[in-house]
Amino acid sequence: MSSSPPRFGSILKTHILGCPCVMISSPEAAKLVLVTRAHLFKPTFPASKERMLGKQAIFFHQGDYHTKLRKLVLRAFMPESIRTIVPDIESIAVGMMKSWEGQLINTFQEMKTYAFNVALLSIFGKEEVLNREDLKKCYYILEKGYNSMPINLPGTLFHKSMKARKELAQILANVISIQRQMKHNQRNLLGSLMSDKEGLTDEQVADNIIGVIFAARDTTASVLTWILKYLAENPSVLQSCHEQEEIMREKCGGEKVLVWEDTKKMPITSRVIQETLRVASILSFTFREAVEDVEFEGPESGS
Repeated sequence: MSSSPPRFGSILKTHILGCPCVMISSPEAAKLVLVTRAHLFKPTFPASKERMLGKQAIFFHQGDYHTKLRKLVLRAFMPESIRTIVPDIESIAVGMMKSWEGQLINTFQEMKTYAFNVALLSIFGKEEVLNREDLKKCYYILEKGYNSMPINLPGTLFHKSMKARKELAQILANVISIQRQMKHNQRNLLGSLMSDKEGLTDEQVADNIIGVIFAARDTTASVLTWILKYLAENPSVLQSCHEQEEIMREKCGGEKVLVWEDTKKMPITSRVIQETLRVASILSFTFREAVEDVEFEGPESGS
């Protein structure tokens, strides 16, 4: 796609996702779609994305069902839910950094792995998940075909992804079945979605677990990668972050496992995160559907 802007301009018509699409890349067009005339567009996904992630996932719905799911997802990521897993999140980070010693790494890919492991922790909690490695394998295959041409023929990325999606659904069905039998009241996403009073089906629970992993993995990895880039380009800020951590550890008597309260004592780190979210492009693309015909820069622009 790097050659598309000079060849076709900032607006490109295509059927690459299996349906008529208009791809835009200019700030002016993006502002029109997302800000100034946002009421003329609605969030949507191509049908192939819906098939991959699951029709019951939160992205594909609006109204009461969407509101209900949003509350359930947010409940699983409230401070009272995540404060107990902060040491485990730190443990994942430390373990990954040790594995990088003496190696040249792809930062974004490593951040995706980190985000995926933290997502599994947030979804399933600290308990060992049945077939965890198979779950990872199936998800990675699914992700590879996410932006592929939706041609469901043997050998294509899309076909491999859909096959992995079925296997992933079966793995999650087994996990959900076991959890329903155990009837644990857990403060994680799985526990929130499976609350008896919510009445979600196993399919709805599975689709939204896959959806949350998908939504969290790339965006979190993107933010972390940008943070590392900006810190590397601003050594004085990096040094300030280090000094802040050292002061905090000294007050606690040296080596210490990170806990929730510690995260509230890192104002510089917090500002780095906030500034990164402000200036960086976290999403590489997003989807919108026009609810009526929209003209941009006149008929000669090809819009």
